Amino acid sequence: MTLLVLGLALFFLLHLVPIFAREARSSVISRIGALPYKGLFALASISSLFLVYKGWTLTDPVFVYEAPRWAYHLTALLVLLGFILFIASNAPTNIRRIIRHPQLTSIILWSAGHMMVNGETRSLLLFGGFLIWSLISILGSNHRDGEWEKPERVSTLKDVVTVLIALVLYGVFAVWVHEWLIGVSPMPPA
Repeated sequence: MTLLVLGLALFFLLHLVPIFAREARSSVISRIGALPYKGLFALASISSLFLVYKGWTLTDPVFVYEAPRWAYHLTALLVLLGFILFIASNAPTNIRRIIRHPQLTSIILWSAGHMMVNGETRSLLLFGGFLIWSLISILGSNHRDGEWEKPERVSTLKDVVTVLIALVLYGVFAVWVHEWLIGVSPMPPA
């Protein structure tokens, strides 16, 4: 579990620096430049996710609870909503007029859903960590940025396109990618 904790700590620290230590970030950028900073940030982020992956796979699961069957359906809904919000966070949509931090909110939904159906310690650490990090990031970003200036209203068609793209990606991920990439089927047990 050490690699899992190390990977999570590195990922969270890296992503909290721009929120809580802007001066330190600016200082590094002024010394090495924006492009090298982005490259190092990306490399460190990918490395931390690799540590999370290896740590999770090398840790034996210790079961705390078994999920009820209905939880799998609720998880599917939460993850679908998470896909929509994640896509909306990088697109000009009216969703961004309703939810200030759609990407972080998507991670909260993803984490909460996965915690419902993965009642063992390594998953609870992984998804619980991401849930707490997302909440801290939202609160820190709100404090840092002050009053929320909502984006301009856009055509509803952009919302429809965003939802359709998210539905397709969700379907592809649920049916093919999740089990191939993660090694676990997202479908409820028989």
